[in-house]
Amino acid sequence: MGHVLAAGVSGFLGTPLVAALREAGHDVTRLVRRPATRADELTWNPSAGHLPPGAMDGVTAVVNLAGAGVGDRRWTVERKRVLVTSRVAPTTLLARALAATGRTEVPLINASAVGFYGDRGEETITTADPPGESFLAGVCTAWEAATEPAKDAGHRVLHLRTGIVLDAGGGALQQMMLPLNAGVLGPIAGGRQWWPWITREDWVRAVVHLVDSEVTGPVHLSAPHPRRNAEVMTALGRAAHRPAVLPIPLFAVRIVAGEFAGELAISQHITPDKLLDDGFEFTWPDLEPAAEHVLSS
Repeated sequence: MGHVLAAGVSGFLGTPLVAALREAGHDVTRLVRRPATRADELTWNPSAGHLPPGAMDGVTAVVNLAGAGVGDRRWTVERKRVLVTSRVAPTTLLARALAATGRTEVPLINASAVGFYGDRGEETITTADPPGESFLAGVCTAWEAATEPAKDAGHRVLHLRTGIVLDAGGGALQQMMLPLNAGVLGPIAGGRQWWPWITREDWVRAVVHLVDSEVTGPVHLSAPHPRRNAEVMTALGRAAHRPAVLPIPLFAVRIVAGEFAGELAISQHITPDKLLDDGFEFTWPDLEPAAEHVLSS
């Protein structure tokens, strides 16, 4: 069908995405930072601004998920710098390379996050809403702005504003499994905040759908039925046959996670209107069946 150039695809989301793109009929070339060892790999160095000559030849779409893990480490001054540069540098390099091709039919599907909006309480968020004022909102704003060279050159640019991705194989749920299994997981900071969530399976299917769509701009990658934090915790507890009712005050999370803990307490009521309007159908639109699925697979 097409030839996808993919960056940042060696991890939790990228690995199944590459497999799904290939299953859908796409050829995929992966950009890697180590020496290439396979025919489907190209070595690049975004920090040095290096992309192999000819990397864009024959490419019909570019997918970029590159960026250091947001919740992997405490947010020191240096870690904050890495969170920004590890996203902005690769995105800028790919956007400029796309612009230099002189072709406008190649879309750039670029990762982002619902953290773009900051805390919005009970407000229902749309993709037209402005960014928030938190550190993570600033990261997402800079990340999305780095795509401007491609957009200015006429390319279709998508920002994948992703919610909490649920899958037992990694991400937020993997980090929650130890306290969940120990029976010490429950509502965080009162549990009233809206938590936009999506299964990894639906996230992958949505991105494959968007590669071949005409959708442009920011897109919410979250399930169509948003739920509050306490409801998410309850559903996960029931699926794991463990209690998930022990309230967890924000200060206790801060002891473990530092400044990142504040992101777990923000409220974002988000629905995936663009995806639904484009005909995408979720396999797991409802929380309780989704929780059962991800914890049994």
